[in-house]
Amino acid sequence: MSLFTDHENISFEVDQYIRKNGGEYIDAVLYVCESHNIEPKVAARYLSQPIIEKISIEARDMNMLPKKSELPI
Repeated sequence: MSLFTDHENISFEVDQYIRKNGGEYIDAVLYVCESHNIEPKVAARYLSQPIIEKISIEARDMNMLPKKSELPI
């Protein structure tokens, strides 16, 4: 069974990397992909929703994605 056959395996490994080494989720996903010789495009299909949301937040903070518009209160 491949590491990337379900969401729990890759998400667990990414979370373990973050807990052990800190850093960004984007870097953690790339590290896990590199260590298992898997293309990030393939691994992206198996990321859990919480990991995807964390990556999106990081990308917005780094101005890699447009900021979500917020209504003034």
